Amino acid sequence: MKKILSISLILIVWLKVSAQKEIMLNYQNVDQKKIHFGFTIGFNTMDFKLTPTMYSAIGDNSDILIPEINDLVPGFHVGIVSNLRLTDNLDFRFLPGIALGQRKILFYDTDQNVDLEMKIESTFIDLPLTLKYKATRINNTRPYVIGGINVRNDMARNKEFNDDEKIYIKLKSFDIYYEIGVGVDFYLAYFKFSTEIKYSVGMLNVVSSDPSDSHPQYANSIDKLNSRMFMVSLHFE
Repeated sequence: MKKILSISLILIVWLKVSAQKEIMLNYQNVDQKKIHFGFTIGFNTMDFKLTPTMYSAIGDNSDILIPEINDLVPGFHVGIVSNLRLTDNLDFRFLPGIALGQRKILFYDTDQNVDLEMKIESTFIDLPLTLKYKATRINNTRPYVIGGINVRNDMARNKEFNDDEKIYIKLKSFDIYYEIGVGVDFYLAYFKFSTEIKYSVGMLNVVSSDPSDSHPQYANSIDKLNSRMFMVSLHFE
């Protein structure tokens, strides 16, 4: 019993001394730099907010198609980090990059039968401008929130109709998104590593009103398409 009490006492004293011991702060100078750079990689899922028209070209309800977004497909993105320090807690960031992904639209008839699944691939050139507000640093971690706008141009959009791939709608290339997100900075010995989640919402209608001559019902069934994207990013600075 005495041995157990002695060991317990020694353990309590050791834990107390360890708790009082200062934690070494890593890579402190990065937050004092006016400008610093890095790179980012991550995964995303692309989506549409879809508004149907419930349009029938011949005035018959049996001819109506109902479009709906199918399951989400994982995508990938990479970019460059450019960070400008404004204050101790506020940074301005520019993270140009490329985001690749795919979206699927299912077209149902009025009997809920699938008429067509249309796969739409996109390769975005991203030009995001972001404000990053950082909380007080806690040892080697620092949480933050972000907000800003992103100008995106879709280089792989379907500019023409494609019978082989069953693409019967056209998309506009240019869009402007607003973005919000949260993340945590982790200060390591030689660099800062950050995990971040971000939600982007496109503000423009990206579907073209130009229907296919052979299959006009698909373009005519969609009134609006607004792009959305959920991104998980890893930043190295």
